[in-house]
Amino acid sequence: MREIYLDNNATTPVRKEVLDAMMPYLKDEYGNASSVHLKGQKARKAVEASREVIGETIGTEPVDVIFTSGGTESDNFAIKGVAMANLDKGRHVITTQIEHSAVLESCRFIEEELGFEVTYLPVDKYGVVDLDRLKSAIRKDTVLVSIMFANNEIGTLQPIKEIARIAKKNGVYFHTDAVQALGKEPIDVEELGVDMCSFSAHKLNGPKGVGALYLRKGVKILPFQTGGYHERRKRAGTLNVPGIVGFAKALEIAKNDMKKNNKHMNKLSKKLLSGLEKQLDEIYLNGHPENRLSNTLNISFRYIEGESLILNFDMKGIFASTGSACTSGSLEPSHVLTAIGAPPDRSQGSIRFSFGYENTEDEVDYCLAEIPPIVKRLRAMSPLC
Repeated sequence: MREIYLDNNATTPVRKEVLDAMMPYLKDEYGNASSVHLKGQKARKAVEASREVIGETIGTEPVDVIFTSGGTESDNFAIKGVAMANLDKGRHVITTQIEHSAVLESCRFIEEELGFEVTYLPVDKYGVVDLDRLKSAIRKDTVLVSIMFANNEIGTLQPIKEIARIAKKNGVYFHTDAVQALGKEPIDVEELGVDMCSFSAHKLNGPKGVGALYLRKGVKILPFQTGGYHERRKRAGTLNVPGIVGFAKALEIAKNDMKKNNKHMNKLSKKLLSGLEKQLDEIYLNGHPENRLSNTLNISFRYIEGESLILNFDMKGIFASTGSACTSGSLEPSHVLTAIGAPPDRSQGSIRFSFGYENTEDEVDYCLAEIPPIVKRLRAMSPLC
């Protein structure tokens, strides 16, 4: 049976070049990067070289890159850290209704544990935040705005530069979760004007368990994780040297191949969508039709449960998802699709296809041959039709 992986927004396969770069630090150069002996200093040198690569790629000095265990930790660090450090200024945070669960749950934490009030901004039918609503929501006691760069479920891109400008004008910190955007969209933190930016390696063909937080100098923040003196005392814990090296290598390749990969993935996405539209009625594209990640295609198949589709796709070797991997255990409709106004019968039957650089047109042809019969068969059994 063929295996066609179309769930790259959940995670990506590690590239051979990345694994090769990591292997010396998994085998021979295993020293702790905080140790003062030669073995440790070789590891430290690799970490700092990686920090330079990442800093250069996102347009900042290496010292502003704080390594973490991934996007979730980076989001938690940014939101909880700023909230706790700025209690004297205010207890109000602004985010949107379509954020990743790492942001939403961090916001709920500061509401329940620190007495913050959080404004959850609505979005339009494409998933884009209204800048006038944002301006109106900012108050004298607002300390932070957190709005994601690219949505992980529908791929919609937000006007990050404009949001950052509004936040700065009002003296408010701005954090963006750029986990899905890194490697697919150009990111220059200085040009964008963001104060904090979350990243994760495993979304761009790097290893799992490593990420970073860009932290602009002067941001008032408390360490989310305490212990040793690691990461300028901002994040305690022994550094994941192999992971950091792999992260830098993956990002280096992604940056160099970005235009080529985006062109390729956009072509595959359009081919799959147009092919399905020719064969099936009552299917809907969720998210912005143009202002979106090149690799992300969220389609609703009306009158069918998404889980049934996924199981049937799986039997044909097609691996996709019903939304974010972090909320896959929930039986509730996607909060993202609910926020953009999709009715329940559409949101319950939504599938996210997310492409990677390794996917091929032949794989799309296979999907176009196998998916329509599955949809027609399930609809024939559905009491909703």
